[in-house]
Amino acid sequence: MTLADLSCERELDVPELAELAQDLAAMPNLWREHVVHDPAQRMFHKVLATEHVTAWLICWMPGHDTGFHDHDGSGGAVAVIQGQVREERLRIGDVAASAVAGPGDLLRFGPADIHRVLHHGTEPAVTLHAYSPVLRRMGAYELDAHGRLLRFALDEDTELKAA
Repeated sequence: MTLADLSCERELDVPELAELAQDLAAMPNLWREHVVHDPAQRMFHKVLATEHVTAWLICWMPGHDTGFHDHDGSGGAVAVIQGQVREERLRIGDVAASAVAGPGDLLRFGPADIHRVLHHGTEPAVTLHAYSPVLRRMGAYELDAHGRLLRFALDEDTELKAA
């Protein structure tokens, strides 16, 4: 997959998004100038927007945590460029499934998946995220005082944070 391939008139599936995320990660001229780390919040910058695909550069530091969320029907892939992040998959009645990803690793998720991504380790991290169909909204999840799982809709450019 190359940037020229993005002129296609269709949505991409998760394997194609994984390839795209890797390709974009290997093009630092598209994102290097937008790498900024802030200990108070994740920093993010949209690096690609087409009719069918969006891609974001996200910069992480210790303590950054998206909380559990979905991508409102978009599938996606995350290429880790620098540092490490940990992905957790929500499992009701059990601890979350967890995996750590470092430079060169990919995380993949389908349109119905609920997960959370957290900074891991001490070194700042940089990730490249590709979504299709175009990411417009996300659902953030939290437990209320009675143990009910609640979903809150957020626009694509809203900072996700753990509740």
